[in-house]
Amino acid sequence: MAQRVFNTLTNQKEELVPREDKKLGMYVCGPTVYDMSHVGHARCYSSFDTIARWLRESGYELTVVRNYTDVDDKIIKRANEMGVPPQEISERYIAEFQTDMRALNVLPADVEPKVTEHMPEIIALIERLVEKGFAYPADGDVYFAVKAFKAYGKLSKRNLDDLLSGARVEVGERKRDPLDFALWKGAKPGEPAWDSPWGKGRPGWHIECSAMSAKYLGSSFDIHGGGKDLVFPHHENEIAQSEADSGLNLSNYWLHNGFVTINAEKMAKSVGNFTTIRDMLDRYDGEALRYFLLGTHYRSPIDFSVEAIDAAQSRVAYVYETLAKVDERLARNADISSNGPVQVPEVVDGLWPRFAEAMEDDFNAAAALGAVSETFSLMNEFVDRPPTKDKQMVARTLKRMRETVNRIGGVLGVWQQEPKVWLARHRERMAAQKGIEPAWVEGRITARAEARKAKDFAAADAIRDELAKSGVEIMDSPGGTTWRIVA
Repeated sequence: MAQRVFNTLTNQKEELVPREDKKLGMYVCGPTVYDMSHVGHARCYSSFDTIARWLRESGYELTVVRNYTDVDDKIIKRANEMGVPPQEISERYIAEFQTDMRALNVLPADVEPKVTEHMPEIIALIERLVEKGFAYPADGDVYFAVKAFKAYGKLSKRNLDDLLSGARVEVGERKRDPLDFALWKGAKPGEPAWDSPWGKGRPGWHIECSAMSAKYLGSSFDIHGGGKDLVFPHHENEIAQSEADSGLNLSNYWLHNGFVTINAEKMAKSVGNFTTIRDMLDRYDGEALRYFLLGTHYRSPIDFSVEAIDAAQSRVAYVYETLAKVDERLARNADISSNGPVQVPEVVDGLWPRFAEAMEDDFNAAAALGAVSETFSLMNEFVDRPPTKDKQMVARTLKRMRETVNRIGGVLGVWQQEPKVWLARHRERMAAQKGIEPAWVEGRITARAEARKAKDFAAADAIRDELAKSGVEIMDSPGGTTWRIVA
């Protein structure tokens, strides 16, 4: 099946047809770096990371550009509050954002431009818009004349009359029409400023993405992505600026992820109901958060709750426990090739096609997770109760499933860590939350092993019960005894 994507511009699913062979350019609007990133940011960037991973897995030569807005009213306000230069604020929160993204296994973009490093491109674009009659200077500011761009509203499906009814001119603005928006803002005391033909100042919010996407992807490219909240006005204004300048479609496909909500209300700093990624990472592994976010189609809203994250973390732990057992089993048959007949080939060999079918349908990672879910119960079944006396066939079946799961995990950005390492870290995190000392648990497990060796099974059972009452479950296997924290 050909790759299909839902295009916000046309409001329908379409076949993805690159502008050039198998080459794709994708621009994703990045964060405004004035504070810690919240779970809404995690939704956006893990979604587009998964999309990028799948496109590359599918053989596309993809270039991803994701910017940093490192000069903005919010950054300046925060800097003034803290009594530090704005650049110090932006650099601090760029570093914090990158730390959060690593925890979520979000890969860096191919190009990560900053606004402050692209003033020549921004100023040149504004100059061209003024020359072409789409923008006008006004006492040090420059505004885009919305009514001069006849296609304004085509992305958000809004008409000018409706927009005009709610528009107004703010105090200090010098625009001719309430709908017009700032491309350049004249300098104010104490704010960072750059020289321009209109005097010292700084860019408006929207112009930066038009300038940077054109520099790195060209005036017209394949995919533009971001959160649903950016459809209007940010992306609508980007289209107006870019297309007024070039006369070309800015992007052929517009992809937008849905909101993260709390009690059906959008999570946002402006609302005050946000939870930072870092707060979540204090309690959960980043992979659990990513798994939770993948569990709902990227275009749909997802309601955030502790219970849902707990369930996602338990599921991730179950998968790693399964993979640890499989890896232990395969270590005893390291010489077995994955080629040849397998048990239930319709399930084993059908795993990747089912996964691919879901991803080809507008990157439906939620359906893809559903397609792979039965694989783990089957793996456990084969490890715990082999369905045949042919040990080589069992090992071959497990090996082929393990290879496919690893490939799928590489697309989804999960299950890529060494299972025993992940599980050990997970145990320590859960134990700390329960106030349980891992060293005490290990000591009791050693004492139980000694009791069993001495055939004092009553003492061994008593230790197991003691651990269970403390919330510790122990699991025996040929490779030894492991443990986990249970609710």
